[in-house]
Amino acid sequence: MDRARLRQLLARESAEAERQNPRSRTAYESADHLFGRVPMTWMNKTAGAFPRYLATARGARVTDVDGHEYIDFCLGDTGAMAGHSPEAVAEAVQLRFGELGGATAMLPTEDAEWVGAELTRRFGLTRWSFSLTATDANRWAIRLARAVTGRSKILVNSYCYHGSVDESLIVVGSDGHGTARPGNVGAPCDVTLTSRVAEFNDLEQLERELSHGDVAAVLMEPALTNIGIVLPEPGYLEGVRELTRRHGTLLINDETHTFSAGPGGCTAAWDLEPDMLTIGKAIGGGIPVGAYGLSAELAETLLDREDLDLVDMGGVGGTLAGNALSIAATRATLEHVLTDEAFTRMDGLSQRFEAGVLAAVEHWNLPWSVSRLGARTEYRFANPAPRNGTESAAASDAELEDYLHLYLANRGLLLTPFHNMALMCPATVDKDVDTHTELFDAALAELAG
Repeated sequence: MDRARLRQLLARESAEAERQNPRSRTAYESADHLFGRVPMTWMNKTAGAFPRYLATARGARVTDVDGHEYIDFCLGDTGAMAGHSPEAVAEAVQLRFGELGGATAMLPTEDAEWVGAELTRRFGLTRWSFSLTATDANRWAIRLARAVTGRSKILVNSYCYHGSVDESLIVVGSDGHGTARPGNVGAPCDVTLTSRVAEFNDLEQLERELSHGDVAAVLMEPALTNIGIVLPEPGYLEGVRELTRRHGTLLINDETHTFSAGPGGCTAAWDLEPDMLTIGKAIGGGIPVGAYGLSAELAETLLDREDLDLVDMGGVGGTLAGNALSIAATRATLEHVLTDEAFTRMDGLSQRFEAGVLAAVEHWNLPWSVSRLGARTEYRFANPAPRNGTESAAASDAELEDYLHLYLANRGLLLTPFHNMALMCPATVDKDVDTHTELFDAALAELAG
């Protein structure tokens, strides 16, 4: 690739983004009372000099304050996998908050049991509890794992994503051992005191780390998703389950992103048997919610422990967790929006997206790869596809990513800004996918000169 030409094209697209979006630029430059000029600092993770500001969103479309409409394949980095403001969820939220009244009263609602039963149908775990984020679901699952095993450490995969969980911010260093993930902010202690790490798809390394006998749980995504999609090799997940059982270690599947694999995520699609499962984002249709499920045996063991405070100040729970509004939104999402039928459609659209990307990559003879996980597709600047998180991180190319993201955004299409991921929602249509195929090919043509 001609890097000089890439930089010229990136400069052109950056200038065009600034020209097209004067109101967004003004809003950003005027945000003097916000830390990093945005409501949350990760909103600065975007191509260009400033983020585009949201005006409206519906289904698979968003509009910015400068009046530009976008086909949205980002979908809130999975938070809006149900689409933006789906009708059934909007109606449920209006009913609960506007008509019936009350979002958080520290009282349960009957919707919660319906949601728990539906999550059991989909994922298999039989006892459920709720949080406001998947990060909190992971934190609480970790505490429960430590309590029931009496062990202190958690094992994760290098370059995994489990939100801002302290124990997950560890990677495999150049010496093959765990080290703090670069950029970790204000770590409460050396992460190697709380965590162990193994590369995804490496059973030998996993067994070595579990052999110390101090790992309470393996917390993992069944496929890595936030460092580019890294799929499990044949036999890997079965090996993880066998090793965790052999070493008396619990297995927690984080399905927050891998929910894209189907109605029951990878756990159902691949017949997995975790001891706990965490999920968040998409199940609330855009309303904040998270959940964790436990096997019946594990739940009873924990509830029988008189030394554990699971009601008040034991470190598991939050005042707003399980609130009536979040639960109403979750029921509407699972019952009416992210249905089994919807996932079948979304999977087909994702296959169409994958085929379009592959055709363009092959046409321009690029050494890239494409990976797909149900409704989610991602392309990486490496071929063969990376087999673990460290390899996938090494395949990043910030200039190339920014060029592609800006080229697409300037022409009305959004990908997830953290990487080259496209997610389908129930409102996505064939034409949306075909528009990406056309624009992606045109962007590569310009690179080729």
